[in-house]
Amino acid sequence: MLTPPTRLRLQNIIERIADSAPVSLQERIYVQKFADRDPTVSSWLRRARRRQLHGEPGGGLDGFLAAMDLGEPGDDGSFDPRRGDLGDWFSGAPNWLRRS
Repeated sequence: MLTPPTRLRLQNIIERIADSAPVSLQERIYVQKFADRDPTVSSWLRRARRRQLHGEPGGGLDGFLAAMDLGEPGDDGSFDPRRGDLGDWFSGAPNWLRRS
């Protein structure tokens, strides 16, 4: 469980990452430490990286996939059955959506 000051500090750093604003190495390490242990922080960080790379998601399928937090931030989002497993494509999905 994150304390309110910790959550606000993390969200401030993550927002700067999403906006491509300067973030120190110590701040990145601090965020990653929480992202490694907390799935919510990990999701915030993935969404920030996706926004940093692709900008604000538009409507349609791209907006839906961004809201569902599917795929990796640098990924083009398409599934290629010849080189990947569908279960791996959903690796960023919430637990209820993953293949058992």
